[in-house]
Amino acid sequence: MTWLRYLELPGPDLLAGLDDDTRRTVEHINQKVAALGSLDDVMHFLYDAGRKLIPADRMSLAFVEEGGRRAVARWTRAEYEPLRLDTGWSADLGSGSLADVLRLDRPRILSDLEAYASGRPESESSRLLRAEGIRSSMACPVSVDGRVIGLLFRSSRRPDAFDERHVRIHQALAERLGQAVEKAWRIEQLESAMRAYTEMLGFVSHELKSPLAAIISLGRTLTGGLLGPLQPEHAEKVDRMVLRAESLVALVREFLDLARIESGELRLKIEPDVRIQQAVIEPAVEELQPQMEQQRVAFSLRAESGASCACDPGLIRIVVLNLLGNAVKYSPQGARVEIELATEPDAVRVSVENEGPGFAPGDERRLFRRFSRLSHPELSGRRGTGVGLYICWRIIQAHGGRIWAESEQGRWARFSFRLPREQRA
Repeated sequence: MTWLRYLELPGPDLLAGLDDDTRRTVEHINQKVAALGSLDDVMHFLYDAGRKLIPADRMSLAFVEEGGRRAVARWTRAEYEPLRLDTGWSADLGSGSLADVLRLDRPRILSDLEAYASGRPESESSRLLRAEGIRSSMACPVSVDGRVIGLLFRSSRRPDAFDERHVRIHQALAERLGQAVEKAWRIEQLESAMRAYTEMLGFVSHELKSPLAAIISLGRTLTGGLLGPLQPEHAEKVDRMVLRAESLVALVREFLDLARIESGELRLKIEPDVRIQQAVIEPAVEELQPQMEQQRVAFSLRAESGASCACDPGLIRIVVLNLLGNAVKYSPQGARVEIELATEPDAVRVSVENEGPGFAPGDERRLFRRFSRLSHPELSGRRGTGVGLYICWRIIQAHGGRIWAESEQGRWARFSFRLPREQRA
């Protein structure tokens, strides 16, 4: 079968005997490919620059997946339309010439697609490429550190369009290309996984809101005696049920806020001259009143009247809810919890302080990281997701403010944030 060849190129200098212009072009492509970021950028550049060295009407990149059992096309571009075999196409690699390319780790030149297809009527890819007018192709393994990660296809509407010289040029590009392509592809896979995680996070959290709200409403109806009196031991059980449901609502709220942030939906709706006590602090205190009563905390508010700034009151309320909720959760029964609202020459400052275990010196550097939780023995029984303080940090950062924490371990902890009075355009 002279129209189907697998090439093994001897010698370390793949460009031996080629002209200086070709060598310089290969070097330029290698340098440029290594500096590009996205898979699209790498492949479009390779397509445009590579056509000067390897004539092709079509180029496609497929990644080897499922432990080498399948090739999936992840990038395709051609000089014509329509494409019958486009991005997303996949093929099993149980047998056939592509399986041999991977097994032998050698490029394959197919100089007559018509002759090849006549002997393989079951090959869907050959049928689709023939329908596009393709008559010859070159399939080269894309490797990184000896691992074959994919296949690069160059195809032409002319028969016998590729020769050993073209394969040598490709192989001279292959190592740098493999590294760039794998890096770009891994980044895109991570971004895709993050999008899927964020969508699932938002979906699950949203679906939990309604049943939890129903549990809380029914529990309060029962303990309020609206359906008849309850025995004290029954009322206590229902109260505990409601409190656990409320803690789950707080967790759901955190994950919904996180989903908004991770998906890029955090948009500031700045209002001028927001009165922080009336628009932010008091609604947060009212929402957390049941937990404070259950914990029997001694709550106090010290506020300078009229303290205001330009901010998104809904988002800043999320910050206060998180900080005050944590203060209540990590306080012993009957402890003191205080909110202070103060004005500065060009800013307002809110501090939430509680008596409790606090945290060790140096731990403040970890508090505002996503999914970071402290491992102090006194905190081990307190449930937390490690996202609340991260959400606070993101919101305050978006406002151009600052958030920080202080503590005397074993006695108290104080979380504060500062917002500029005016937001920059």
